[in-house]
Amino acid sequence: MINLLSNLKISVPDKIFIKDPESSDLGKRIIEHSILLIEEIGFDNFTFKKLGAKIGSNESSIYRYFESKHKLLLYLTSWYWAWIEYQLVFATHNIPNKKEQLFKAIEVVTKSIKEDVAFSHINEVVLNRIIVNEYSKSYLTKEVDNENEEGYFAIYKRLITRLSGIISNVDNSYEYPLSLASTIVEGALHQHFLKSHFRTITDCDQDITPTDFFTNLTIKVLNI
Repeated sequence: MINLLSNLKISVPDKIFIKDPESSDLGKRIIEHSILLIEEIGFDNFTFKKLGAKIGSNESSIYRYFESKHKLLLYLTSWYWAWIEYQLVFATHNIPNKKEQLFKAIEVVTKSIKEDVAFSHINEVVLNRIIVNEYSKSYLTKEVDNENEEGYFAIYKRLITRLSGIISNVDNSYEYPLSLASTIVEGALHQHFLKSHFRTITDCDQDITPTDFFTNLTIKVLNI
């Protein structure tokens, strides 16, 4: 925990990239502008050729960092979940009351995102919108099992396990802490999506947040 809190560099599994984009100005520009371009045109329409034109660099230079746009999406999603994990640990590590710690953890993984000035080349607000709209494309592939074995989703799984542990600290008799934790994290993305696009089939609105819903759900499920 101490190491995670003291290290502001967000680490992504190194098998996802060919060259660490954090290691150069070009790499950081690739990450910065890929987020903005995916937000603008969507992941399906996104190409390295379009990104290269955006940053004034050859398409081939981007391939020196990532072998495909799928790997780039895996990088962005892994970075996002590692950043959320950092927020979770930082926000909860000094809360002695187990219920309050759980409620704070739920808030971190379900709330609307604000930009973090610690990472100037990454707009977390825009990245969050990409995660809400595009995250499933990182794992709904034929290669998901192989990529899982390679550790591409290790950070996401670690976040779920961490939240599951906080749930079990509140009620160690509850039989489904992992299922509840993954439901909260995945469900929050879905509720934010519904809030933006299908408002008639969610109770979340300007007054009721996904945090409100999942806090209430957890209280009812754990009977706390």
